[in-house]
Amino acid sequence: MSAQQRPTPANPLQIARQLAAEFAETAAERDARGGTPKAQRDAIRASGLLALSIPTQFGGLGASWSETLSVVREFARVDSSIAHVFGFQHLMLATVRLFSRPDQWQPWFEQTARKNWFWGNALNPLDKRTVVKKFDGWREFSGKKSFCSGASDSEMLIASAIDESAGGKLLIAAIPSGRTGITLHGDWDNMGQRQTDSGSATFERVRVEEHELLLDPGPLSTPFACLRPLIAQLIFAHLFLGIAEGALEEARSYTLKESRPWFRSKAEHVSEDPYVLRHYGEFWAGLEAVRALVERAAGLLDEAWAKEHALGSEERGQLALAIAAAKVNAIRTGLDVCSRIFEVTGARATSAALRLDRYWRNLRTQSLHDPLDYKLVELGDWALNQVPPTPTFYS
Repeated sequence: MSAQQRPTPANPLQIARQLAAEFAETAAERDARGGTPKAQRDAIRASGLLALSIPTQFGGLGASWSETLSVVREFARVDSSIAHVFGFQHLMLATVRLFSRPDQWQPWFEQTARKNWFWGNALNPLDKRTVVKKFDGWREFSGKKSFCSGASDSEMLIASAIDESAGGKLLIAAIPSGRTGITLHGDWDNMGQRQTDSGSATFERVRVEEHELLLDPGPLSTPFACLRPLIAQLIFAHLFLGIAEGALEEARSYTLKESRPWFRSKAEHVSEDPYVLRHYGEFWAGLEAVRALVERAAGLLDEAWAKEHALGSEERGQLALAIAAAKVNAIRTGLDVCSRIFEVTGARATSAALRLDRYWRNLRTQSLHDPLDYKLVELGDWALNQVPPTPTFYS
């Protein structure tokens, strides 16, 4: 079925599985090539899934966060770059929903659903090289920004800049990606997540209108607004789990079809070798634990999201702990599985054509953007001192 013929999804997860099967056919080749997966992004546009988390009254599919994150995980099993930018699509939509007024976010939601807009990221609050100049009724953003995932081939950007005249306040805006003065450099060439277009951008006197600024209620201003970083963290937990599940499935297929028992093994078939079985048992046990943590956290996010402005800081803190625990275990177990699959596939599985190492490279690359040590310190402060994580853009 072509992208143009694909219907609006009645069952989003089923459509995601159909797309994932298509993406899997070229995933290894595209990993080697890098760059923008234009055909795959257009297939997602045509599927209607860009409006998955948008409520039905604004033209979207009205999916819960659990349902939306399940699609992220489904894509991650075969192509974590696509899963990453798809997850960021819904993170950017959540950003405008949580940080801006209804008269701002509602039209953006409606246009996204109607026009199949892709949203890209140029926020990165730790990169303070982009600054603001204030004029009467508008602002001007100038400077550079790194890690602009999904910005290429997007229609809208969430961008940030530092207002030095206001004591270094972070200003966030939703602006068209093609606005004059924005240059996306296409310089992402890292070892993993190679088709996320997470390179740099330059803003040269980019005009930002007052109605494009996300000021009311603004970033991290209420417990409900503070769900934004938790959504980001849970997207990554689903991403990491999906990568590990994909690695295990590809390893399983290779083991059953290609691997042979070691010459000292007493097993006639590799599927009966006790050491191979032990490895697969450890993989499965680890992933089962991660699945339970991730799915529990997603359910808690659904409950918190439904409360909107009635959400309290204590409940938000408990959600932060659940998501942090899920993410820590997703990283640790995922890296273990993605590294050790070669112990059950053998030397021939290191063929460059297979690129089985991409699972480890992708997970390793993305997991470094938020140090695990500091996540564990937050969890430790709760476990020892009963101090919940302080809301930041990373917790």
